[in-house]
Amino acid sequence: MTDFRVATATFSALLLVPAVTVGPPARAAAAPSVACPAVPPPVPPPTAPAPPPVDPADGAVGGEALATAGLVIPAGAPNAPAVTATSWLVADLNSGVVLGGCGPHERRTPASVQKLLLAAALMPRLDPNQVVEATRADLEDLDSASSLMGVVPGGRYSVESLWLGLLLRSGNDAANVLARVGGGTAGRQGGVQAMNDEARRLHANQTHAATPSGLDGPGQYTSAYDLALIARATFAREDFRRYVATRAAQVSTQLPFEIRNENTLLDSYPGMLGGKTGFTDLARQTYVGVAERDGRRLVVALLGAETAPLGSLGEALALLNWGFALPADASVGRLVAPGEDKHDSLAVAAEGRGHDRIGTSRSFPVPVALSLAAALVLAVLLLVAWRAGVRRSARRR
Repeated sequence: MTDFRVATATFSALLLVPAVTVGPPARAAAAPSVACPAVPPPVPPPTAPAPPPVDPADGAVGGEALATAGLVIPAGAPNAPAVTATSWLVADLNSGVVLGGCGPHERRTPASVQKLLLAAALMPRLDPNQVVEATRADLEDLDSASSLMGVVPGGRYSVESLWLGLLLRSGNDAANVLARVGGGTAGRQGGVQAMNDEARRLHANQTHAATPSGLDGPGQYTSAYDLALIARATFAREDFRRYVATRAAQVSTQLPFEIRNENTLLDSYPGMLGGKTGFTDLARQTYVGVAERDGRRLVVALLGAETAPLGSLGEALALLNWGFALPADASVGRLVAPGEDKHDSLAVAAEGRGHDRIGTSRSFPVPVALSLAAALVLAVLLLVAWRAGVRRSARRR
């Protein structure tokens, strides 16, 4: 009887004591941050409020190596060019491989590159042939000195013309009209909410829109990594690629006028497919651009650049040249897909190359752990039965 009680107690203890740890694998401690190659601007930029800190889990999306406020480049790669941009990222749009970055997940103010998120959110919703009428409310909060397409109250414009005005001239007026129309009964704020919903779908976790145009608003931030995700979504659309590559377009309305593309890199950088600039006093210069060479399509996203010595366009070219010079298998992370959840993206990133490593702690799958526990219980019971048999034989002798 005593042996049976021991076996029963052992079996109960095995059921009560956790045999496995279920959850994502443990991550190793972050490596020390490496300073980004930087060029001090001739004139110090104005002081900006510090952005909110990045959640550690969000900072590791796409790979553990990307969870840094400093520089991350492939092992053995030539050093990245020195720029004034406070954060940047270069990635391959075809494969989703991240080639390098500086503070890739750090929050920064976007300026007009936020218009790419407006396109990602509303271009699938709106009929390009729909004709809409601009209202006075669309324009009342816009400074006449800001970037405008030329919309007037009462003017009737096709949605396609508004997209061209948004992307060729960075029209803040076009952004307000598109957000209002795309927002449905909720109006412009509904369009902004659609932008934030799209950011969550894309896993652009550091991105929050407060205005459809990218003009500064409360709590409005993005990151270089997020902008690459957004660019990947927009450049996957044929209509978007056609719009950003358009040199000039005629806008048909009561008083027709022409708009021309302000992206000067289209004709000066071989393989340039399109891009979007931005500037506010708070954001400084921002830029997102995509170029193709030998079948590789690279995206560069940079934030917080200054006008001298190179400006955002010159710095973008330097970073693109650096990225194209890297071998095709160079990698420090990847652009996650919209269908992944956070834990899936972290687990896949942890199995990658380079700095993406997991800790030594492992978790057994549940079926394997239960099989091991059952085998251990059976062994204990057999041992108890054998000992009882031996004792009975000894008593008979």
